[in-house]
Amino acid sequence: LAQALGSIFYPEFVARTGSWQLAAMALAASAETTPRQAAQQQPVAEKQAKAPSQPQRLQRAPSDTTELHAVARNTRAGFKRPSAWVLVFGWSLAACAGMVNSVSYGALGHFVSHATGTTTSIALGLEGYHHGKIGFEKASEAMGLLASFLFGAFLCGLLIDKNQVHFGGKALYGAALLGNSCLLAGAVVLDVAAEAPSTAAFLCAAACGLQNAMCTSHFGAVVRTTHVTGTITDIGSTTGRMAMIYLRKGCRRSRLNVLERAEVGVDARKLLVLGPMWLSFFLGTVWGAFLQHHGGVYALLV
Repeated sequence: LAQALGSIFYPEFVARTGSWQLAAMALAASAETTPRQAAQQQPVAEKQAKAPSQPQRLQRAPSDTTELHAVARNTRAGFKRPSAWVLVFGWSLAACAGMVNSVSYGALGHFVSHATGTTTSIALGLEGYHHGKIGFEKASEAMGLLASFLFGAFLCGLLIDKNQVHFGGKALYGAALLGNSCLLAGAVVLDVAAEAPSTAAFLCAAACGLQNAMCTSHFGAVVRTTHVTGTITDIGSTTGRMAMIYLRKGCRRSRLNVLERAEVGVDARKLLVLGPMWLSFFLGTVWGAFLQHHGGVYALLV
């Protein structure tokens, strides 16, 4: 091995000295490193090992910022505030529903714009009938109100083919609104001419079910026009999220990052839809209460 290595790396030395052993010793000496040289080379090696990590850290920061901006853009794109005419349309329907609910309760003795209380009335009626406290009429009236509300929503599904506010195609919004008006007018006729307030309440419930199904989901904003339970829930949860974001940052907007600013902006736009929706329903109930006081069931014609 020494002869072979010597002939490869030190051929001139071998030729000059003629000794393979001396050539091997020269090869070994060239491969050795003194302690002083090793001490001098160690800091250099450590610097070379650490050098690549610095550019990686510098590259990660822009990458994280880019990803944060991308998430913020997606958050903003996830909610689009409905058009002005859609908002006015929804708020008007909410006011009308509040008025119908007030007039129906004052003149006919039933709330008709929601199904939660009606479902509870069915259970209470069945319990009272089982213990002999009341007849079956209360439970049967509640069942009729629930079935009428469901039938009104069913009619909307027949007239409007998609669960979104749009015009064209097979969506017959005009027919749905005319049907709503006809149901309310029929309720007035039944109460006045036939003296059947329960049946009149059934028609009012059907009208509310038809109207409520007309506007459901539009550009990410859940819109219900005949009851406000979901609206109040959304207002509470939205304001809670906004408050938590500000509390984590010491209630200082300047400390919010780009994603948190996007989330707060989206929640604020949702509140601009939900808040007036509840207010419109409330004003409708007030208007309906005063109209019913002066005009009785005829207030449904308004």
